[in-house]
Amino acid sequence: MNNRFESILEFSHKLHHHPETGFQEYRAVQWLADELKSIPGVRIEVGLGDLPTALKAEAGTGELVLTICAEYDALSGIGHACGHNVIASAALGAFTALASLADRLDITVRLLGTPAEENGGGKVLMLEHGDFDGTHAAMMIHPGDVDEVEMLPYACAGYGVSFHGRSSHASTQPWDGINALDALTVALTAIGLARQQLEPGQQIHGCVDGAGTAPNVIPELATGQWMVRALDIDSLARVTAVLKRCLEAGALAAGARLEFVQDGPVYADLRTDRSMAEIFSANSANLGRPMGPASRRGGSTDMANVSHRFPTIHPMISLGDGCPSIHSAEFAAVASSEAGDKAIWDGALAMAWSCIDLAMSGDARDRLLGVK
Repeated sequence: MNNRFESILEFSHKLHHHPETGFQEYRAVQWLADELKSIPGVRIEVGLGDLPTALKAEAGTGELVLTICAEYDALSGIGHACGHNVIASAALGAFTALASLADRLDITVRLLGTPAEENGGGKVLMLEHGDFDGTHAAMMIHPGDVDEVEMLPYACAGYGVSFHGRSSHASTQPWDGINALDALTVALTAIGLARQQLEPGQQIHGCVDGAGTAPNVIPELATGQWMVRALDIDSLARVTAVLKRCLEAGALAAGARLEFVQDGPVYADLRTDRSMAEIFSANSANLGRPMGPASRRGGSTDMANVSHRFPTIHPMISLGDGCPSIHSAEFAAVASSEAGDKAIWDGALAMAWSCIDLAMSGDARDRLLGVK
């Protein structure tokens, strides 16, 4: 990996300077494929199922299949403010380090390029398509402001909401209208009041996209986007029912029609494999980057859905002291800094060493092969 690290950093910076949002990562996946083509003996497939920006690369033919996930989608407006350039490059580095060792380790090392983590659940779609099939263990790293051996994300689902009413002149014939904005206003009030009774770990948040076009016209359409989060899938179903009930109350009060449409796949809660986490933590410490336990819960990831099928880890790698929070313009700047480059090196090596340990430790290998 040391011989190719400059090329890996160039790949990271190129991703950072040319951000692409979910399902639009056409340059990113091609650049990743180009890097992989320079590694001898690697089998590469670009475009998986209905996802042209998904990728699969494999080296070795061993029975134990270790899958490393690479994310490369950016956020609209603020680029790689979640550091996916670091994620993809660390995955590339780990795969590069392992490819020439795969047959000696009797493993198949697999890199999956997974699009649209931010907004489309690419990994969920790839699970459904069978791209993860055969995996015995899955891993990735995520940059942030802490070094922690696991992430504690929420289960999450998103919805598009539309209230359909009927327009009318607001002064001459308001009684002929059905005010979609009124429906939205009642719904917002109901959601705000309902938060007092939400269970621990349940969250509802949303935004209004539009509600009317002129003050003298009764709005016939009001639209918004809502997200619900919870500690697990069962709790998520309950808080979703609360949200829908509040929206239905708004529609009923105003006489409007509610349209409630799920936006993308449901993200599950993350189940960290403790044995794998201990191995990764030890290897990270050997690099001078000790890992602490998860200190807070937040966000959501489609890697959680992978963890419900296969033993999985999702460690957090700090981008240095004073690092700003993710999903900010300030974090995006740090993601292509020297600290971001260091996180790529450490994350790649810790994952590669962990894969070697999983392959060479009889107990770890037997356990994983037994849970295929």
